Amino acid sequence: MDIQYYFTPVSPWTYLGHERFRAVAKAADARVEVLPVDYGAIFPVSGGLPLAKRAPQRQAYRLVELRRFSEWLGVPLNLQPKFFPVDAGPAARLIIATQMAAGPPAALTLAGAMMRAVWAEERDLAERETLAALLAENTLAAVLLAESETPDVAARYDANTQRAIAGGIFGAPSYVVDGEIFWGQDRLDFLERRLLR
Repeated sequence: MDIQYYFTPVSPWTYLGHERFRAVAKAADARVEVLPVDYGAIFPVSGGLPLAKRAPQRQAYRLVELRRFSEWLGVPLNLQPKFFPVDAGPAARLIIATQMAAGPPAALTLAGAMMRAVWAEERDLAERETLAALLAENTLAAVLLAESETPDVAARYDANTQRAIAGGIFGAPSYVVDGEIFWGQDRLDFLERRLLR
């Protein structure tokens, strides 16, 4: 069974579900296709809005829900981290380069470390130094940072995004099995049931 995993490393919802998703996929012996995408390109064609443009009541309720899920799941989360929002592109491309060089498990591990860096550790994913440190902390080759800045990786990031748009993806995280979308970390129970059919 294959799962397409669409996300951005700066999404708090992706962070809250990331390790649970990995456990669900492993238990089902599913293959994960790691697909970081640019939601800045997806929102305009899917009816979404970046956080700063959402109505105040939606922004306020988002914080309530993040706190609720963080407490329920026991996942530490700073509701208003110092380095958010930031450009997710460099981090996303580094995940892609890692998947190309070391495979999906390494890419998933690095993605999880990046999410913790933003939402629990007050680190700036837009900084090259942060990305280099995360590679070292996860025993990944330092050369991956330079590889992430190549045209080939940029093209893959764009292709991931276009594939998401074509597939009806509109939010993060989105998990897709045989064309069926499961949007949000709060849909992991449904995903698990789908995988175990």
